[in-house]
Amino acid sequence: MVAASAALLQKVALRSVKTWDGAAAANAAAEALRLRAEELIEQDAFAYLDFVATVRSGGDAGPARDRTIEIPLEIARSASEVVALAGPLAARGNPNLRADAVIAGVLASAAAESAAILVEVNLGAVTRDARLTEASRLARIASGRARRLAAPARPGGRGRALGRSSGTRRQ
Repeated sequence: MVAASAALLQKVALRSVKTWDGAAAANAAAEALRLRAEELIEQDAFAYLDFVATVRSGGDAGPARDRTIEIPLEIARSASEVVALAGPLAARGNPNLRADAVIAGVLASAAAESAAILVEVNLGAVTRDARLTEASRLARIASGRARRLAAPARPGGRGRALGRSSGTRRQ
C-alpha cells in the first residue's frame, strides 16, 4: 500500500509542475518513498520466511524475529512520510487531482496502522518495547493527518472540497 500511495503522489506531482513550483521536489520525494517501499515489501517477505525457517530448524530465532519487527516498523515510518507528503500535494498540487492526493494519504495511513499491528503481533508478549511505542505513535499521527486531509472544507473556511462541480476530473 505504501508503494501504491507514493506512486499516486508521483502522478499528482507530475501533473502539478505547471501550477506549483514545489511539484518537482514532491515528485522526487514520492519516487524515493515508492522505491524504498518496494524494497521493504521484498525485505518483509524474506524476513518472515527466514524466521519460519529458523524456527523450524530449531535455531536461535531472536535475530530473525527482530527483523520481522524492524521491517514493519520501517514500513510504518515510510507510510507516515507518504501521508506527510500528501498534505502539500493536496493543498498546492493540481486541484483536479486533490482527491488522488487525499486517497494516497488515506491508503498510506492504513499501511502505517497495518504495520503497527504487525509490530505488535511479532513482538508477541513483549508489551514494553520502544518499537511498539514508535509504531503506534506513527500510526496515530498518520491517521490524524489522513483524517484532516479527507475532511470536507468548511463553508467560509480554508481548504478545498474533494469533489468537482462538474463531476469529472481532468488530468
